[in-house]
Amino acid sequence: MSTSIRVMILGTGRMGSGIAGLVLEKPGLELAGAIGRRKDRAGMDLGRAIGLDRDLGLALEGDLDAAIDRVQPDVAIQATCSRLVEARGEILALLGRGIPVISIAEEMAHPASAAPGIAAEIDDLARRRGVAVVGTGINPGFVLDLLIIAMSGVCSEIESINARRVNDLSPYGRTVLSAQGVGLTPEAFEASVAEGRVVGHIGFVQSIHMIAEAVGWQIERIEETRRPIIAQRHCETPVMSVSPGQVAGCLHSARAFRGGKPVIELVHPQQIRPDLHGVETGDEIIINGTPPVHLTGRPEIPGGQGTTALAVNMIPRVLSAPPGLHTMADLPVPAAMLGGFCSG
Repeated sequence: MSTSIRVMILGTGRMGSGIAGLVLEKPGLELAGAIGRRKDRAGMDLGRAIGLDRDLGLALEGDLDAAIDRVQPDVAIQATCSRLVEARGEILALLGRGIPVISIAEEMAHPASAAPGIAAEIDDLARRRGVAVVGTGINPGFVLDLLIIAMSGVCSEIESINARRVNDLSPYGRTVLSAQGVGLTPEAFEASVAEGRVVGHIGFVQSIHMIAEAVGWQIERIEETRRPIIAQRHCETPVMSVSPGQVAGCLHSARAFRGGKPVIELVHPQQIRPDLHGVETGDEIIINGTPPVHLTGRPEIPGGQGTTALAVNMIPRVLSAPPGLHTMADLPVPAAMLGGFCSG
């Protein structure tokens, strides 16, 4: 007899709450528990914590080890951070208890390119405990890497790859907007980039290495640039207001070199209210090869909705995957699970 898959969510921010909400909607999945990093929210009903107007009868947990004992999840989805060094402790705690993990931390898309030692540590523990772990998300994890890899399958030769994702930052919170430099002066933007406070997109290095590994290229170096997108008109989001002359977003690009020549170029302009500046969002992939491939999509695949769906749709892939650390290129491509999930 089939039983529901018990899912634990780590993180109840915008993404974690969205993932939890989707788990609640899917037949065959059970939202069994959730962890919040904010100690002041511990004990809060999970329904209220993720923005529902009703109680779920589950308390938001603050202690991961204790929560694992109480919840006994079949799989965990981590949505607490972007950097591998921050994600490490939670992932190792879960794997150490034999819990498969899906992480949306951007650097988990290709952990070895961020911290080879931590990646090896995660892979070793997952193998020893017989479970799988993978990083996913809209970008990195899909648009600027997995989709490119899939499309390269029709090519016999490839000279270079160019891809571009233009998206609207307006739905995001203050933390994301600050990381893009939104609201700064152009001078403050440049200074913040130099100081590492404006990071732009996290994931170019991961996407490039995932693509290169898939097609068999050795990358010599990666060059990244971050430039301010200046507001020409007054524009607002629910959390921020930007005047003309201030920074509305970040134009972040990365070029990977092989044999002294650029072979992969990824460009990711992100700004608030691009529509007010005559900018159309969308995704574009160009593979200069035999045959050439050119794919465009307008508007952008919504980042939040896409990442939420990917995290949930990867559940059956991770539960059936060989033990160890995987990238999205290692596992079968996820599909929308419209018929429900089952664990047996």
